[in-house]
Amino acid sequence: MSTVAPVRVAVLGSTGSIGVSTLDVLARHPDRYAVAALTAHTNVERLREQCVRFRPEFAVVSGAVAAARLEQELRQAGIATRVLAGEDALCEVASHERTQIVMAGIVGAAGLRSSLAAARAGKRILLANKEALVMSGPLFMEAVREGGATLLPVDSEHNAIFQCLPSDSRAGVRSAGVSRVLLTASGGPFLRTPRDALRAVTADQACAHPRWVMGRKISVDSATLMNKGLELIEACLLFNLPPSQVEVVVHPQSIVHSLVEYCDGSMLAQLGNPDMRVPIAHALGWPQRIASGVESLDIVRAGRLDFETPDLEKFPCLALARRAAEAGGTAPAVLNAANEIAVGAFLNGQLAFLEIPIIIDQVLSQHRVHSVTSLQDVMAADGWARMQALARLGLAGPTAGVCA
Repeated sequence: MSTVAPVRVAVLGSTGSIGVSTLDVLARHPDRYAVAALTAHTNVERLREQCVRFRPEFAVVSGAVAAARLEQELRQAGIATRVLAGEDALCEVASHERTQIVMAGIVGAAGLRSSLAAARAGKRILLANKEALVMSGPLFMEAVREGGATLLPVDSEHNAIFQCLPSDSRAGVRSAGVSRVLLTASGGPFLRTPRDALRAVTADQACAHPRWVMGRKISVDSATLMNKGLELIEACLLFNLPPSQVEVVVHPQSIVHSLVEYCDGSMLAQLGNPDMRVPIAHALGWPQRIASGVESLDIVRAGRLDFETPDLEKFPCLALARRAAEAGGTAPAVLNAANEIAVGAFLNGQLAFLEIPIIIDQVLSQHRVHSVTSLQDVMAADGWARMQALARLGLAGPTAGVCA
């Protein structure tokens, strides 16, 4: 029996798909890991079940009323978990002195502050929330460096790139000899759907991903290819590459998770079954390898691997993201915020699928790009973009003043 104390892991966004997969991996290694904190937005029932099973020191929910109810239910079940509420509580558990690893799995801008708190506190961050990095860009990477944090990508594509880089690579530092990286995209549920047919697609159709089981927001992003656009921006930051050295290729089988090309002509790829437990286990165990619970890839049964260039006329969100990456500064935060509003409207039946990139383009075109020197710069750009997008949807009045 090991005499080493288990590593304490805070799972931010534990009731989402990434959180559930993370807990599955952690449960396979009870002597190696302990759950320090679990957090959820509104799915309190699933969070309660997770607390009963994993008995974390902390649990965090959005509202005080839900927190009081959850704490009472846990007390009745004999669970001593301390229940907290709100964004400040997320930052508290992410930066807590007894937290060693933080799984940053909260979707969207809501995960930014807690991810930054973990970075500033010098934690080992397993980054699944791409929006936090996309929004804050160099500010986030500076927090990682200054806080002495270890940043490990969990997105399957970025984790694949990380695995294909030299063993001494670290986030934010360009590896010698790399000429470009290729992010693979499944193409989503509408890869073979004619563009005209996309006018009438429903939210349920957009969320029916052919390869991955994901939340509704990220599923829509995959259907528009905005998810790959956000990953392009993220790759530039994680691996210190200009947008010109990051390419996207459509790979419908989702077996090759990304590739790295070197100046000598070599190209390295990471392959595996499409299951997020693989990159999660890699990031948890790094630099060692631990079991993920995923079935081994049968390359003979897989049969073939296809690659093609993405259709930017059909999926303009990818081009919009590259535009934001090239502009830098506050542009990625504006892109992300406008996208979140547009996708939310689509999921609520207030916007057609093909109108998502139109809203984003309108907001991005009106934005005057500024440099990012503080979190306030990020949040100002984010807030301005949300109001602009809402105004174009007719859900809010027009905003006054100059662009953020």
